[in-house]
Amino acid sequence: MQEVWHLMEQQTWFWLLTVALTSLCIGSFLNVVIYRLPIMMQRGWQAECRVILSQEPEQPEPARFNLMTPGSTCPKCENKIKVHHNIPLLSWLFLKGKCAYCDTPIAKRYPLIELLTGVASVWLAWHFSATPQALVYLLVTWVLIALIFIDIDHMLLPDQLTLPLLWFALLAAVFGITVTPSQAIIGAAVGYLSLWSIYWAFKLLTGKEGMGFGDFKLLAVFGALMGWQSLLLIVLLSSVVGAVIGATQLAVQGKDKATPIPFGPYLAIAGWLTLLYGEQISRWYFSLLGA
Repeated sequence: MQEVWHLMEQQTWFWLLTVALTSLCIGSFLNVVIYRLPIMMQRGWQAECRVILSQEPEQPEPARFNLMTPGSTCPKCENKIKVHHNIPLLSWLFLKGKCAYCDTPIAKRYPLIELLTGVASVWLAWHFSATPQALVYLLVTWVLIALIFIDIDHMLLPDQLTLPLLWFALLAAVFGITVTPSQAIIGAAVGYLSLWSIYWAFKLLTGKEGMGFGDFKLLAVFGALMGWQSLLLIVLLSSVVGAVIGATQLAVQGKDKATPIPFGPYLAIAGWLTLLYGEQISRWYFSLLGA
């Protein structure tokens, strides 16, 4: 294993190829997480409510359902998807975007998420080279992609993803891979409390909730990864990203201005860009101000 790592450090093409192939497979798994995790959470909530209310289930308990079981099937014909029909990107292209059994169209979103995961991972791997820091940020990238699409679908950033990611970021600091432990702890606390304060100020003034608690935890993750100094840039950058994407959605999709828009995707994109180009963006911004 050590010899393989040394080869990746010395041969950039081997490092990038390894990341590309691995991340495409991870992207395929992320599609499963994005679809199944919210269903698992909903079933768990329903079961907890029945226990609290001392209610018996109206129907028999559903079959075991998690990230591994049951195997993937076509939603229409219910045939199990074979291994060679589930190769990232390639299977969708070879099958021409249709089920191998019933010709039901397969959503383009699945290969696009695989492609996004691959491109983002290779981009990050090229930027940081074969280093422990790159490995940490690769895992962060994969979880961020899952969080982005779950939030788009359900307006939800699950604790099952954000909290382990926060602890992972803090441990990375303890092992000297990112920032110092004190910077990570302060960054996590400031990240959480800053949005928490904005949330309550907005709620007290308007009586409405402007964001969810998952957004606080996600900013805490970035604070733990990069320290508190990066947080203002992430918030400002997320506002810019949100304004651009939000305005585009209103213009193209004709959505009502009162339609709730998840903030998590903008925060995730801004944080990821700051991981890669935070210093360059800050220098560019201050140059505009003449500082």
